[in-house]
Amino acid sequence: MTLDDDVAAILRREADRKGLSFKELVNAALRRGLAPEHDDAVAPRVVTRPHAFGFKAGIDLDKLNQLVDELEAEDFAARQRRAR
Repeated sequence: MTLDDDVAAILRREADRKGLSFKELVNAALRRGLAPEHDDAVAPRVVTRPHAFGFKAGIDLDKLNQLVDELEAEDFAARQRRAR
């Protein structure tokens, strides 16, 4: 096996730091890297509870877009006045 110089240098430093031989560190790193993945770290199940908020009585759902249009028009007019 041939290692790139930078990888070999990292492995040598890590082996010295951990007090292991180069061979021991390479084998340990390969074992960790090739070990089968475990699903032990699966995120806990999230439960959401839906709630029907609905609209208050008297709100005309057909006119909601009209309200948005009016608010946008007011905002546009205010920005135009400030720009002058």
